[in-house]
Amino acid sequence: MTQATNELVKLTAADMAAEIKSGEVSSRELVDAHLEVIEAAEPSIKAFLKVSGDVAREQADAFDAKSADEKAQLPELAGVPIAIKDMIVTKGIETTAASKILEGWIPPYDATVIEKLKAAGMPILGKTNLDEFAQGSSTEHSAYQTTHNPWDTERVPGGSGGGSASAVAAFEAPLALGTDTGGSIRQPGALTGTVGVKPTYGGVSRFGAIAMASSLDQIGPVSRTVLDSALLQEIIGGHDRRDSTSIPEGPRPMVAAAREGAKRDLKGMKVGLVKELGGDGFQPGVQARFNEAVKKLEEMGAEVVEVSCPHFEYSLGAYYIIMPSEVSSNLARYDGMRYGLRVMPPTGVPQTAANMMAYTREAGFGDEVKRRIILGTYALSAGYYDAWYGSAQKVRTLIIRDFENAFKQADVLVAPTSPSTAFKFGEKMDDPLAMYMNDIATIPANLAGVPAMSIPAGLSDDGLPVGFQFIAPQQRDEVMYKPAAALEAALEEDWGGPIWQSMKTPWLNAAE
Repeated sequence: MTQATNELVKLTAADMAAEIKSGEVSSRELVDAHLEVIEAAEPSIKAFLKVSGDVAREQADAFDAKSADEKAQLPELAGVPIAIKDMIVTKGIETTAASKILEGWIPPYDATVIEKLKAAGMPILGKTNLDEFAQGSSTEHSAYQTTHNPWDTERVPGGSGGGSASAVAAFEAPLALGTDTGGSIRQPGALTGTVGVKPTYGGVSRFGAIAMASSLDQIGPVSRTVLDSALLQEIIGGHDRRDSTSIPEGPRPMVAAAREGAKRDLKGMKVGLVKELGGDGFQPGVQARFNEAVKKLEEMGAEVVEVSCPHFEYSLGAYYIIMPSEVSSNLARYDGMRYGLRVMPPTGVPQTAANMMAYTREAGFGDEVKRRIILGTYALSAGYYDAWYGSAQKVRTLIIRDFENAFKQADVLVAPTSPSTAFKFGEKMDDPLAMYMNDIATIPANLAGVPAMSIPAGLSDDGLPVGFQFIAPQQRDEVMYKPAAALEAALEEDWGGPIWQSMKTPWLNAAE
């Protein structure tokens, strides 16, 4: 790999956009550079389920052919390539949700976010791996392959969006889209040293996002810097009449907030330390980096106060009733009748529609998906609905009130993103409850629909990245971008550059 390619892919998305604008580099050159890295990295990283090189080159050439006046009308990130989690439908590009039941499905339409990216002139590099139907915290539940963490390829990248996070961390893409139902953008961000953002529920259209749990799912940005995420969120955000839960207002001024934050002046800002998210059960190295980052916020003028959210301890239990219930309902559509896999009963078994559905779902769904469908169907069954699902929704209301009370005391809340750094493959596969505990700090934001973001807070004692989480009030996404950008700038000054400079990248250095 040439030195020029190596340097190009390590630029931030904002810097790539500036290079395009100045004429130093074309969109096609950026696409070719990233496709070269993908070819070199994929044997060891396995972040992509599908690489759409021809499509990306075609889109880049179309952007490069535009006049200067036409380019000036486009958003700042115009011409910068992006990877897409395979939970988001892309017209003409196979979309599987990492499940055998959708193998070979080519969507006839684009998700709203994909339409927006195409309108912004951003080439699509391909579709990234995930836990099947976004159900998992390690990307080990994909039906096709296991994605590896670029920091240590013996370890998981987190999940469900491990493919998008690993692609961005490994320089296979400068940006990616993910979906976050209980932490699926933020937890992989923490484990791979990237920035992951879950916008306010309804702030980004879910039209064309394959539904897992509709009251919790949210599409959001994956990037290497806070500013890059802000630029991307302003492109994909905004009202969409095709999504009944879409917020009527347009995107908040997140880019301005991120640029303001880079000045590192947080005077007058109150930061709430969530008492219930930290301490017992959190790895010592994770807690140490978190505490150091909080001190940094104080040094920049923020006032740190402790806030209590007493019902957060029930969030995991409530989530694992609400989410499977919605999963069992949403996944009922995969029946072999209309699209995707169809498995007919063997000879000797009556060839009925019911039997065909049973054999199709048995062959098409993986163990974790089946587990959640069974759990959800049970929680929604007659006689249990009120006891389980009804109670969980009441707990959800209490968690929303906890947030409301906390935001009366603080402008933004902070907590570690994940209780541990990246764990080894297979370590938690046989213990679903241990796997579910990975989302303990991220789930409350999904239950309440508030925006949250994870940024790198340094390396733990084991040399692996730690995530620091900011949580803002509903529809006030910009409030978290300012302190996040300030903390990022302060930490990078301490480290002498971005966190990824500590990461070994043999796939980039192979042919230097």
